[in-house]
Amino acid sequence: PPIPPTPASEPLAALVNGEAITLADYERQMVRYAASMTATGKDPNTPTGQKALAEARAWVLDRMIEQRLIVQAAHAQGIDVTDAEVDAAIQSLVADIGQETFDERLANEGLTLEETRAQLKDEMTASRMMEQVVAAVTEHAEQVHARHIVVGAEGGAHQILTQIKAGADFATLARAYSQDVFTRDRGGDLDYFPRGILTSPEVETAAFNLQPGQVSDVIKSNLGYHIIQVVDRVSDMEISPENLRQLKDKAAREWIAGLWGAADVERFISATP
Repeated sequence: PPIPPTPASEPLAALVNGEAITLADYERQMVRYAASMTATGKDPNTPTGQKALAEARAWVLDRMIEQRLIVQAAHAQGIDVTDAEVDAAIQSLVADIGQETFDERLANEGLTLEETRAQLKDEMTASRMMEQVVAAVTEHAEQVHARHIVVGAEGGAHQILTQIKAGADFATLARAYSQDVFTRDRGGDLDYFPRGILTSPEVETAAFNLQPGQVSDVIKSNLGYHIIQVVDRVSDMEISPENLRQLKDKAAREWIAGLWGAADVERFISATP
């Protein structure tokens, strides 16, 4: 595709669905990144620091591309941050750090006030878009309360299942044999969870196919061989804050992955300087 004109055909770092990220903007972000390294006690001028900076080049560009994709999606959905809101954010920042520090920060990054405002507007637009994405995650759902035992060998799992079928206590066996260090000491207890939380979809599917008191067959996942016992099942229950945070993170990641999948991205810088 033809490169859209930029002022005096300014050098580009990338094109994102035809929209330019200039090389100057990209280099400014790299300066910011180097400054953030210094702030955390890493010296960007040492060989180790230079290596870290070189490795960050592709990552920084990807973050800029991602923000551009989110802002484009926000505009497509009619999400707009007004100039007045940007001004208020800048005034609040100046009130926090003082005019002098604010001016210094702009000078260090080689930014004009207009460029800072444009950058801030993009950041605010992206964050508003993401708020909307995660707000769509439901706070109530069907949940099961389950226990599980996971072991590395299929034969061992079948032996444990035989003992459960013969009347052995599930929690006692979990404490003795389960390799899941997070749940083993509490008898394999996974507590209540909605769909979308467990790392193994096979285990989740099995749990939601059982009624209270039922035990699954041996289920293979990428973590090993599981046996599930469902303790309780509730058709509509408030999702715990921790699980809700996980579901929102997952929704955000999946939504962003969808943007990348549909995007037309061209990069014009190499990953190494």
